[in-house]
Amino acid sequence: MTLDSPLTDLKGVGDALAAKFAVIGVRTIGELIDYYPRRYEDYSVLTPIAQLQPGAVTISVTIKQAIGRYVRRGMHITEAAASDESGSVRLIWFNQPYRAAALKPGQQYFVSGVFELSHQRFAIMNPSVELASEFPVNTARIVPVYRETKGLTSRQIRTALRQAMPLITSLPETLPTWITKQQKLVSRSEALRAMHFPESADQLAAAKLRLGFEEVFQLSLASLLNKQENQHETALTIDFKEQLAKDFVGHLPFTLTNDQRKVIWQIYLDLQKAEPMNRLVEGDVGSGKTVVATMAALMALEQGYQVALMAPTELLARQHADTIHRLLKPLGKEGQVDLLVGSLTSAQKAKARAAIAAGQAQFIIGTQALIQEQVDMHKLALVIIDEQHRFGVDQRKTLMAKAGHMPHVLSLTATPIPRSLALTLYGELDISVIATKPANRLPIITKITSPNSRPQLYAKIDEQLEAGRQMFVVCPLISESEMLQANSAEKIFEQLSKKDFKHRRVGLLHGKLKPADKQQAMKDLVDHKLDILVSTTVIEVGVDVPNATVLLLEGAERFGLAQAHQLRGRVGRGEHQGYCYLMMGDSAAPTKRMRALESSNDGFRLAELDLELRGPGAIYGTMQHGQLDLRVAKLSDTKLIAAARTAAQKFIDKEEDLLHYSSLASQVARLRAVTNLN
Repeated sequence: MTLDSPLTDLKGVGDALAAKFAVIGVRTIGELIDYYPRRYEDYSVLTPIAQLQPGAVTISVTIKQAIGRYVRRGMHITEAAASDESGSVRLIWFNQPYRAAALKPGQQYFVSGVFELSHQRFAIMNPSVELASEFPVNTARIVPVYRETKGLTSRQIRTALRQAMPLITSLPETLPTWITKQQKLVSRSEALRAMHFPESADQLAAAKLRLGFEEVFQLSLASLLNKQENQHETALTIDFKEQLAKDFVGHLPFTLTNDQRKVIWQIYLDLQKAEPMNRLVEGDVGSGKTVVATMAALMALEQGYQVALMAPTELLARQHADTIHRLLKPLGKEGQVDLLVGSLTSAQKAKARAAIAAGQAQFIIGTQALIQEQVDMHKLALVIIDEQHRFGVDQRKTLMAKAGHMPHVLSLTATPIPRSLALTLYGELDISVIATKPANRLPIITKITSPNSRPQLYAKIDEQLEAGRQMFVVCPLISESEMLQANSAEKIFEQLSKKDFKHRRVGLLHGKLKPADKQQAMKDLVDHKLDILVSTTVIEVGVDVPNATVLLLEGAERFGLAQAHQLRGRVGRGEHQGYCYLMMGDSAAPTKRMRALESSNDGFRLAELDLELRGPGAIYGTMQHGQLDLRVAKLSDTKLIAAARTAAQKFIDKEEDLLHYSSLASQVARLRAVTNLN
């Protein structure tokens, strides 16, 4: 038996059961071992029957008798009498007719379940039962609970893992000995055994520490190796022209914040080096990242080089093109800006490609079309990637390959990144932060509201619309779902346009619309042909409508904290006060996340809280399709992250040969391909 062996090599796993395992992504024994529990139930304490209290219990008993019978509407009930030296208790199972025949009178069993009141008598309901032994799997221990699927239970997963135990105990170490000793980590085989079959809470904690450390160590090593490799590449040097920067700033209709000035100076210092810049600028919604990016591009344009700006959506690409065109116009450089997106006609694309090849268009703005099109960008000196976590690494590398050399890379994100996450995932990037917002930007007033208060809220909103303002309504779903009880964009659009706001102009925007229809909906809002736009989260990134002052977030509890904050940033971007109403899906008490959102406009503080509330799991929603998710380590565990990060740097400083650690090498190679550039 090896890690690559199929599950059918395990006793009791036939083709039918293996097919169920395949649904959860488990096809080999190695994948089974790597399938961690989602939670644990502690049934490790044996209690005499006479001392049982309501709740989770475990008893060691003999079964006197077990009887099964059918009751109303075909329901089957099995009842058994179990006893120990202190007394007796009833065991009850519903719709498990095989139980009566499986239980043998006189045998010693471990029974684990919930002791509760049933028809005026206490009983243990639907318990797990197995013969008493030194190594119980489903009872009398801390029992792991796994993510299940139809026809596959945690009990079956545990049984399969018990078969794989000889392989788990013989697994080789994957970390250097000096690291496990220095960090006082248990071996990998011990950790995996304890993850699936912990003998105590302390043993489980030690297993999580070991596996969490390894996760962060691998990520840190991958990013540090990427940074090391990037430093050996050569980029085009871009000189700083002081007067040009002064001219640009002098024509701005606002004053740069100190943070903007500091960040652009960091970028200018980077651009003058032959080592490729790899800088991430993170700034809260409305902090002025586009102006900073345009100032960076300005120096490259002045020296005849090309700049490519890549946005995640056509909507945002067009908006960037408009904004940058406006910013460069006072300097007479607006003619160098060209847009290349998927919805252009063949003739328009051909014209854009020709302008780029001839050098007339130096600042190329687009979406994935920049990769898909045959675009000549041999003078590409700077790549700007907006909302960089929304792109796969392969897309970014393909764009850079077009230059024939490594361009400087400037990534922008409006998602504040907690320091622990930045150290782990973005270790190869230099990070700049724009923490302050423009002085004239008013904080958005946020209020939690219940469905019962809709009439009063709509009356208040209508006063805003009457004064000439506009509103976004964002829903978690496009259309009605049987699985999720939440208001959909289509349903709310119908209600608002035909009932509550039938005297207003209401539009609909969601991801299933054709690109042209999406663009038209946004254009109608910008041109004030709409008063209300009902949308899904497609408006989350970058949409700029200064006249929009109201955001109504439907089913607010369904949105992540960082995502809700992003959406809130779509309003209050002009001179008027912005309002965000968090409409709860029902009348239940607001969550801690919603309370935090109501009380704070600080994206960085909210990002830290979001990380604490989520624990291990998705680093960023859909980023990299889950390939970077941490399954054990908590990103809020700054002590563990610092230790793993230090160990990764020491591994490089010691010039360790990664190939000596085959498992570690393969994991790091995978992570290097999906973090940032390599």
